[in-house]
Amino acid sequence: MPSLDDLKKRIKSVKSTQKITKAMKMVAAAKLRKAQENAEKGRPYSKKMQNIILNLTKSINDPNNAPRLLVGTGKDKTYLCVVLTADRGLCGGFNSNICKLAKSNFKKILSEGKDLKIITVGSKGLDQIKREYGKYVIKKFSFKDNKQITFKEAEIVGNEVINLFNQNEFDKCILFFNNFKNVITQIPQAQQIIPADNKQANVTEESQLSYEFEPDEDEILEDLLPKNISTQVFKAFLENAASEQGSRMTAMDNATRNAGDLVDKLTINYNRSRQASITKELIEIISGAESL
Repeated sequence: MPSLDDLKKRIKSVKSTQKITKAMKMVAAAKLRKAQENAEKGRPYSKKMQNIILNLTKSINDPNNAPRLLVGTGKDKTYLCVVLTADRGLCGGFNSNICKLAKSNFKKILSEGKDLKIITVGSKGLDQIKREYGKYVIKKFSFKDNKQITFKEAEIVGNEVINLFNQNEFDKCILFFNNFKNVITQIPQAQQIIPADNKQANVTEESQLSYEFEPDEDEILEDLLPKNISTQVFKAFLENAASEQGSRMTAMDNATRNAGDLVDKLTINYNRSRQASITKELIEIISGAESL
């Protein structure tokens, strides 16, 4: 049984941890407001980009001469999976949920006899993936030193994907990230970005309208499609940023509550031990007095 001093030290230690988790929860809550605002502002732009590409796709008369980023290589042999996670932990199941979805897709791709290549963005995702699928990782990015992810970082990842595609390194590219819904709920997503997946585009009345383009559709797509890759990566970054802070806020709130419960239990044990010690001393004094 631990001594009174050990219990006192442990109570003090847990209280210190509780102060840290409470502070981290407040910091995450402050960052969440801005991250959620950025994610919500980025969605209409990403959606609009998808609708424009969908509209342009319908205007193409000869698919054989269409841009490769739109129609792909015509093969289904090699997959490039881009896994976006955080560079920091203490955010609940945020990183694990993305990696879990990615791993299930890895397993499916390999079971079908297809080739797999992986790009990781974020050190936490790399740590989980390299244990089982490390030999498939061809590139790893980490923006740990950046205070805030901007479109510049998204372009770095997007340009790497486009360069690999131009070198015929893969046939299809899938992006893995967390879609922010609310503080409690973040939904892991697998979005195909190469070739453009029209099934994932939101078909609205606007996307079904007929437009006249100047210059022609093919020339616009040649310029728009590479930009769309970086745009979708940036949207994933924004969704991840909000999801990470929401998940961290929830995790730190739970940790603070658990620390409080632990302090209560330790305090009860401390009081019981102290009472038992006092009772024992009193019995020893009484026994000693009676022996005299």
